[in-house]
Amino acid sequence: MTWYEALILGIVEGLTEYLPVSSTGHLILTQWLLGLNADPQTEAAVNSFNIIVQAGAIAAVLGLYRQRVGQMIRGLLGRDEEGRRLALMLIAAFMPAAVLGVLLADPIERHLFAPWPVIAALAAGGLLMLGVARWRRGADEADGKEVEQIDLRMALLIGFAQCLAMWPGTSRSMMTIVAAFLVGLRPRAAAEFSFLLGLVTLGAATVYKSAQGGTQMVEQLGAFPILVGLVGATVSAALAVKWFVRFLTRNGLAPFGWYRLALSAVLAGLILSGVMEGF
Repeated sequence: MTWYEALILGIVEGLTEYLPVSSTGHLILTQWLLGLNADPQTEAAVNSFNIIVQAGAIAAVLGLYRQRVGQMIRGLLGRDEEGRRLALMLIAAFMPAAVLGVLLADPIERHLFAPWPVIAALAAGGLLMLGVARWRRGADEADGKEVEQIDLRMALLIGFAQCLAMWPGTSRSMMTIVAAFLVGLRPRAAAEFSFLLGLVTLGAATVYKSAQGGTQMVEQLGAFPILVGLVGATVSAALAVKWFVRFLTRNGLAPFGWYRLALSAVLAGLILSGVMEGF
């Protein structure tokens, strides 16, 4: 993998990680377009890269939400009660994925990392978001609970919803934001909790994948392309997060639902026509 291919993948990761469009689905498509799945060894290394490059997206949120992260750190040190409570709610929301992720990682990789499961997940997610947008039509975007008001029941419901995003093409951000809407959070709070939960979930996945195949990935791809990909993911994720919060508050989820349906239809048509043979 060249440095510019790593940069492209990093930018795609950063732009899509926190948007409800499925970063995994877009990375699989980009990987195919770049021809990085022809050789089994390269494909395995790039698959590891696609997980580890999430560290760039994590860095972006750490920077943008540094005050909130600092508050939670002070809370865990016993110096901020509100911060401690939010940190505990994030840990509770992470636990379902921590357990099910370990149990289901191999079966998911064997059976669901394929074109049609990804396309089905993209389409189903699009329909779900259009349904939620219809349900919320006319709602006052200023109404709803704030992040500080999340309780254990709400955190666990969001956490179990996040587990559905283990199906490639579903989108972790989509499931957590939809679940946050359903438990009564206002849009800005739903996005913030999704981003903060991503710090824990993506961080754990990055550490796990680094321990599993980090050395082999560096040997196969080289250190410089990985570094370039991380920088690309950090910058693009920071831009995407700042844009998304404003867009979600003003426009809701419907535009992303239509985008997912259009993308799934295009991909299905290309595969059926033979244009994307080998995807």
